[in-house]
Amino acid sequence: MNLDLRIFTEPQQGASYDTQLAVAQATETLGFSAFFRSDHYLAMGGDGLPGPTDSWTTLAGIARETSTVRLGTLVSSATFRLPGVLAIQVAQVDQMSGGRVELGLGTGWFAAEHAAYGIPFPDKRFGILEEQLEILTGLWGTPVGETYDFAGQHYTLADSPALPKPVQGRIPIIVGGGGPRRTPALAARFADEYNQAFPALDSIGPRIRVIEKALADAGRPAGSLTQSVALVLAVGSDEAEFSRRAAAIGREPAELREHGIAGTVAEAVDRLASLRDQGVERVYLQVLDQQDLDHLDLVAREVVPQL
Repeated sequence: MNLDLRIFTEPQQGASYDTQLAVAQATETLGFSAFFRSDHYLAMGGDGLPGPTDSWTTLAGIARETSTVRLGTLVSSATFRLPGVLAIQVAQVDQMSGGRVELGLGTGWFAAEHAAYGIPFPDKRFGILEEQLEILTGLWGTPVGETYDFAGQHYTLADSPALPKPVQGRIPIIVGGGGPRRTPALAARFADEYNQAFPALDSIGPRIRVIEKALADAGRPAGSLTQSVALVLAVGSDEAEFSRRAAAIGREPAELREHGIAGTVAEAVDRLASLRDQGVERVYLQVLDQQDLDHLDLVAREVVPQL
């Protein structure tokens, strides 16, 4: 089984649109399958300069400056946008990209960014996420010429023309989270991919089995949900280069080796092969130093061919 490798960035930590565009274009040129970004409005440590960029505004621009790489969020917060507006935004970026968009959607968790920008942050958000997923898939799946209605606890849509439509027909949807029952059931109901974000490495295989059971319970065939993980990336051609990359992102080499795709090229290959053996089909490589495009080049040149 081939392992699909994607590049995943955290622009809220400090990245202009131009910086993100450069990473996305390098991602495409080097042969990675997708450029993804987080959807946050506040830095988590540091000053965050030059300030946050909106994920779907950014991806719209990148859509027009790339041609093959897939684009998406890991993950957008259901608190940030009304579902009807989000359906229009994502479908439009899909049109702008020629059908290369994917949507990761979650409940949201970072209370401080909501407070900083005046975004409501209700205590209970799972029901909001569930209704948003139902509305998004319902709007996109309504045949042209027909209308869509929805009446839920959080949202009501009446006589919606359910436009515009994505180029792909169905936008691939990514759901993640660690809940024991509700999250697996939600993924089995709506998602094309289930993502584990920065999991303990020994928990990945057991979690995949939980998701596979949820698929079976929902009557979906085994293997119909792509299994993915997101892990930090820090690889060097030798120990000195790895140590420099660890220092550049403020992390300890030993901690990176324990939790991520980190160390020498050989160590990165071994870690990725181990993930594949556990049933992982796709890995989002979290790139925290977006100025270091040589890092991506090293992985594309030295790691990918060995997989």
